[in-house]
Amino acid sequence: MRSISVGELKALLDQGDDVELVDVREPYEYAEGHVPGARLAPLATVPTLVGSLPRDVPVYLLCAVGARSARAAAWLAEQGVDAVNVEGGTAEWAGAGYPLNR
Repeated sequence: MRSISVGELKALLDQGDDVELVDVREPYEYAEGHVPGARLAPLATVPTLVGSLPRDVPVYLLCAVGARSARAAAWLAEQGVDAVNVEGGTAEWAGAGYPLNR
């Protein structure tokens, strides 16, 4: 499983590229603040969306601190998805002063 830092993710988003970003937290956590452009898919629902994820570009996964997203990324990688865990998650993203959508 691959991983990147929140700073590396911020740089990708700042480039303006279309980034596939999935937040695996619960809906209430997502509503409290999420990385702009992230779509919500709580960890328990990840198996149901594997067929809709792209296979030709990386899929970046986030959670609060990186544990749930690491589990999701490892599982998705086993399914053939180019899954990348964002280390430190939303907490580190917010701690770095990066914007959150609410």
